[in-house]
Amino acid sequence: MGKGIVLREGKDVTIVANGLCVAASLEAAEKLAADGIDAKVINIHTIKPLDEDLIVTAAKETGKVVTVEEHSVIGGLGGAVCECLSEKAPVPVKRIGVNDVFGESGPAVALLEKYGLDAEGIYKQVKEFV
Repeated sequence: MGKGIVLREGKDVTIVANGLCVAASLEAAEKLAADGIDAKVINIHTIKPLDEDLIVTAAKETGKVVTVEEHSVIGGLGGAVCECLSEKAPVPVKRIGVNDVFGESGPAVALLEKYGLDAEGIYKQVKEFV
C-alpha cells in the first residue's frame, strides 16, 4: 500500500499515471521510444499515501514529469505530484487529465479520446512537452 510501481525505465521524462491511464501511458511510451524519447512509466495506485520517494527520485533522474489521470486535473494525482515536487525536486510538470469543465456522459473510449487520455493523446502531449 502506498508504493508506486515502475513499469518502464526511461531517462528523458517520467510519466506518472493511475487507473485506466496506466495502460495507455505504457502504449504512449512505446510510441515515444520510436521517436527517440525514453519515457519512464510509474503506476501510482494510491494518492494518499503518495510514494513521494519514488516520484522525487524519478523526477531528479529524468528532469521532467507528466501526470496522467482520468480525473479532473484539480485535486487529484497531478496536484499531489505538483505539491510534492514543488518542495522536494522542482522540475517542469505537465498534468494530463480532465480540465476544469463540467463532466459528460458517454462511452469510456470516446471520452478518453476526447480528453486526450488515450494512448495517442498522451503520446502527443508528452512529445510536445519534452
